[in-house]
Amino acid sequence: MSVDLQTVKRVAHLARIAVSEEDAERMTGELNAILGFVEQLNEVDVSGVEPMTSVTPMEMKKRQDGVTDGNKAVDIVANAPATEENFFLVPKVVE
Repeated sequence: MSVDLQTVKRVAHLARIAVSEEDAERMTGELNAILGFVEQLNEVDVSGVEPMTSVTPMEMKKRQDGVTDGNKAVDIVANAPATEENFFLVPKVVE
């Protein structure tokens, strides 16, 4: 994949970044170098390599996945001006 000057200007416009003409030309070369490196990485055979969460081996902290309502209904409505059975009460709006 190759990036041209038009693409750099379009991406800069979408990102709302002001890029001068000479900066756009420089960035074209830099982005093409980055994409070339990524293409080199795609050629590496990683079959049989386990995904890692860090460069140092570590166990992920795991917890039991249980669904709850949070048991926080009373805390959530505590500062509301009006509540009823842990629901917010709001005035009716008729237009």
